[in-house]
Amino acid sequence: MDSDYDVIVAGLGGMGSSAAYRLAQRGLRVLGLEQFGPAHHFGSSHGGSRIVRKAYFEGPAYVPLLVRAYQLWDELSAEFGERLLTRCGALMIGAPDSDVVAGALASARRWQLPHEYLDAAALAARFPQFRLYPGQVAVFEADAGYARPEATVLANLELALDAGADLWFDTVVESIELGPGGVHISASGEQVHAPKLVLATGAWADRLAGLDRFPLHVTRQTTHWFGTDVPVDFGADRFPVYLWDIPGDRDRQLYGFPQLPGERGVKAALYRDGRSDHVDPDTLDRRISEADWQPVQQLVRQGLPALDGPLVDSSVCMYPAADGDDFVLGIHPGSSGRVVLAVGFSGHGFKFVPVVGEIVADLVQHGQSRLDIDFLAPARFPD
Repeated sequence: MDSDYDVIVAGLGGMGSSAAYRLAQRGLRVLGLEQFGPAHHFGSSHGGSRIVRKAYFEGPAYVPLLVRAYQLWDELSAEFGERLLTRCGALMIGAPDSDVVAGALASARRWQLPHEYLDAAALAARFPQFRLYPGQVAVFEADAGYARPEATVLANLELALDAGADLWFDTVVESIELGPGGVHISASGEQVHAPKLVLATGAWADRLAGLDRFPLHVTRQTTHWFGTDVPVDFGADRFPVYLWDIPGDRDRQLYGFPQLPGERGVKAALYRDGRSDHVDPDTLDRRISEADWQPVQQLVRQGLPALDGPLVDSSVCMYPAADGDDFVLGIHPGSSGRVVLAVGFSGHGFKFVPVVGEIVADLVQHGQSRLDIDFLAPARFPD
């Protein structure tokens, strides 16, 4: 059966669901395709919580996008009728010259973001849960916090439906072809076409529309929840999210969250655990082993002594990322303007979900964004 739409969105995780909503909100006829169910746990948009912050150590060029994202997080919460972003503050911890601390300070100063520089004594007085390594300091951003990924995806999907989008779940995109009149897609036996396509297929991106030309790498990552005898010390009213540079291993950070309502433990993980090579998303090992959680538990017990309970839960996800970790966001250079790419976001992209949806909608409608996304353009990669 043929269906005509203004735009098709392939992938309805964090980025795709946001794009589908923003496009439908503007009155476009939208078809969304998702190989799993709504807000599923098989990709990169699950796990209960994601850090949201503006003092971005990854680079000050991201900050204007985050400023707009914050506005849209609040709007999305109001439209959905449920709080999706909780501001509990964030600590960026490390040596003064570490990427985490020096980078956060550079972004905060470049864009005049409110922040505090805390030495070890000041941090211990404010947040006694933390035990810093010698010589470490912290940058505290009060306006930071966490978003809830599953609730966010569901909010975008519900609002997209309310705005008139058609959303097909359990529908696998089998092929994409550029042809007369736009983009032609075969999906679970159905043939559909539209003038424009948004590709937001996460870990499956390199299988479609020539995306194998981009250096996207998918790695297996795990997050863990640990018990404590003093849960009151880890509530969001007195415990912030954090990113913590590990001495002697500047390629990894420990990160974590306060205990969320309904969770049995307190979540912590290693940002890029260093154990995983490129994985196939269809054969991902979703079993948890001691080698996954034990290094995290050791670091947590050393740095957060009160969080000394047993492992109570774990989750497996995937990080599909491009070389250099910058997103791939823009018009596919080989598509004559017909395909918008929104891929390569893990594991630091979820905080951008609302603004990516808006940017994608602008790219579909106008071929450009009012925000500076040149540093994320797919065309930056050689042919």
